[in-house]
Amino acid sequence: MRKGCRGNRRQFLQAGSVLAAGLCYSMDHLAAMTRAEETPGRRANSTGAKVAIVSCPTYGAEVRGALKRCFDLLGGVGALARGKTVTVKINLTGTSFLPFLGRPVGESYMTHYATVLALTDLLFANGARRVRLVESTNSLASLRESLVLADWGVAALEALGRVEFENTRNLGDGKRYATLKVPGGGYLFSSFDLNHSYADTDAFISLTKLKYHVTAGVTLSMKNLFGITPNSLYGDEAGSEEARAGRGPLHGPGAGQTPERAENFQLPGMKVKFLEAPRDPGLRVPRTIADLCAARPVDLAIIDGITTMTSGEGPWCVDQRARLVKPGLLIAGLNPVSTDAVAAALMGVDNPRAQRGTAPFAHCENHLLLAEKAGIGVADLGKIEILGSTIEKSRFPFPGAS
Repeated sequence: MRKGCRGNRRQFLQAGSVLAAGLCYSMDHLAAMTRAEETPGRRANSTGAKVAIVSCPTYGAEVRGALKRCFDLLGGVGALARGKTVTVKINLTGTSFLPFLGRPVGESYMTHYATVLALTDLLFANGARRVRLVESTNSLASLRESLVLADWGVAALEALGRVEFENTRNLGDGKRYATLKVPGGGYLFSSFDLNHSYADTDAFISLTKLKYHVTAGVTLSMKNLFGITPNSLYGDEAGSEEARAGRGPLHGPGAGQTPERAENFQLPGMKVKFLEAPRDPGLRVPRTIADLCAARPVDLAIIDGITTMTSGEGPWCVDQRARLVKPGLLIAGLNPVSTDAVAAALMGVDNPRAQRGTAPFAHCENHLLLAEKAGIGVADLGKIEILGSTIEKSRFPFPGAS
């Protein structure tokens, strides 16, 4: 656990009347039943090893131009968008929109409205038929209602074209959950049961911030998919469509579970019984991330590094080095593994393919390396085509990156 991690996310959001997953659990010893060298065979999906790095100093009108520049460098998004339903997974990390580090949360640890507005506009400009924004929130309110509460310009988004909003914490507007299989069998999960939005789409985009994470090392476009698992099936209150509490069970047996409930508890698609799965969150969370990225492939990864925070993933987990920083960057790629590897290097990580025990993966397995081994994408910087700026020119070292 990173020194200075104050409580956990559940405690933070409970204090604000919002329940969420506890992220700062103590790390157990590595579970003997699963070893890093044991990699399941999977369908290769490592194309798109090209990543664009573009300067973008503020959240003003220049965001659209910088994002378009990213897309142009990548060859355009016309094929991705034209005539299609495009689903965009944003990252709200709860529904507490109180300012943090003296600024709006979109500047520190949540998806910023300006990036969503620019992205949606560009998708419709490239012929998208429908854009659906999705997130699993800790609120019974619809996603649209939550975004209005966050002071997003929802009406301006809807004026661009057919924009839909779905809170994917449960069935939402769907009649049944979609089962998405993990090609090759997965590390911990062979499949996931998800809200229909993650299957009922032609293209899938992960839009997130440039940040550290206490249980996953970094939280970028791949870690964003941890939030696609519905609270109603994978959360502390699993079994109820009214569930709002976070995903303690995905962190490990006992997380969010009484002993009696844990005995008879099971997560959909998990390959072993709940209590027989690895207890170490530093093993369990990264492997779940890799499995999710295999089951629900990301067609376009976008990472907002215009402004962000250091030394934590949100107000619930920071240390004395936490501060607002302004790397002034947008990073985009056609493969989440490659995009996250470049983003990690921009944060100052010496080796995005580092093994457990090396910062920022000191207390966890490296989900980028796991995903690369599973054939999901390339994390080797030497095999990634970097466009626009360079890592050397744009590097913005975060405290503790190496």
